[in-house]
Amino acid sequence: MTYTLLNLVFLGAVAILAVAAIVARRAPNWRAVGLAAIVLLALTAIFDNVIIGTGLVDYDDALISGVRIGVAPIEDFAYTVAALVLLPAVWELLPRRSAAQPSPDTQPSPDTQPSA
Repeated sequence: MTYTLLNLVFLGAVAILAVAAIVARRAPNWRAVGLAAIVLLALTAIFDNVIIGTGLVDYDDALISGVRIGVAPIEDFAYTVAALVLLPAVWELLPRRSAAQPSPDTQPSPDTQPSA
């Protein structure tokens, strides 16, 4: 199995969840996702090149497309893209807690308790 095929499986599952979040009319804030994408893709490029360049990780040339950013194969960036879409989509699909509903781990302070 090539890295491209493996990425397509994971990115397909991520796309399904992203569509589910959009259909639920709770689309993520794509502007924030875009800003995060710039930062995370830049960091991925830097650290993947360091890790691969130093020989800590290597890829079989027969299993990658051959397209590289520096020495990092383009397939390596699919994990970052998947995370950038998956996490906000799952966040939007989670049930929302109303602002008036207190957190279950919050205890009222003794000063605010009504006296008898």
